[in-house]
Amino acid sequence: MPFVVFCGEKTGEHVPSTEEIAVHPLSIRNAAILGLVEGATEYLPVSSTGHLILTENILGLADDPAAKRAANAYAIVIQAGAILAVLGLYRKRIRQMLLGLLGRDAAGKRLAWNLVIAFLPAVVVGLLFEHQIKARLFGLWPVTAAWFAGGIFLVYLGRRRAQALSRDGGSGDGLSIENFGWRQALGIGLIQCLAMWPGVSRSLATIAGGLLMGAELGAAVEFSFLLGLLTLGAATVYEAYQNGTMIMANFGLIGPLLGFACAFVSAWVSIKWMVSFLQRGSLAVFGWYRIALALLVATLLLSGVGLHA
Repeated sequence: MPFVVFCGEKTGEHVPSTEEIAVHPLSIRNAAILGLVEGATEYLPVSSTGHLILTENILGLADDPAAKRAANAYAIVIQAGAILAVLGLYRKRIRQMLLGLLGRDAAGKRLAWNLVIAFLPAVVVGLLFEHQIKARLFGLWPVTAAWFAGGIFLVYLGRRRAQALSRDGGSGDGLSIENFGWRQALGIGLIQCLAMWPGVSRSLATIAGGLLMGAELGAAVEFSFLLGLLTLGAATVYEAYQNGTMIMANFGLIGPLLGFACAFVSAWVSIKWMVSFLQRGSLAVFGWYRIALALLVATLLLSGVGLHA
């Protein structure tokens, strides 16, 4: 299952097979909450995986193996809603790539192939290390460590960019998405593999990768969103093929549709807010949020209040 590290990681150890499933449906409340959390955090550099693991703890889903398996199965529906939000918001860019693949738009064709190049490292690394990652890194302590380390890096990255803008007189210098080459795409793809550690954040890795490869911030963010469409979309299609019948048989329509809708709406709002915010704000804000959340969760884990590793 080469793509499941990005899909199944959302809510814990694994997305179970049809043979393993014998669960009760999630409540309407929990389905909605998980959908909202997934959509709101999927494309922000704060780790949707970590937030879903934390949310499961708060809702008590991590205490009950049957409820845990139900939450894992819902992850596929939740993620699809967030993916659809990107399809809607970036429909012009997607149309450009489709025209490119038909030989009618050179820039669109180059972008499409760059996304494929950036996607491939995750396939290879996921195939090789999926089971080790799931066995060792899923839990609140590894997530908390990743939140903290990623937060420090984002604060550094935000300050470095602010200094660069100050030196350049406020002009955002860097590559546009149309000027990406295969080397930039491959570099971003390799850095994306770091997000297989839950809590790192795929968005953080790919946005940071874009900046380190010389892209301007807007291009790095857009490439991250589009790459997520491919990476997460492949994971969702794969898991839908594997377990779609089981999901419908066990959960019916209302819960999955509610989770899908909540993820779609919250992802749409989150993406538009982030794009607007970064036109005037700094990535450091997300870094400080991650650091504060890591310290809070670590304190609760050490005190034994409300959460467990």
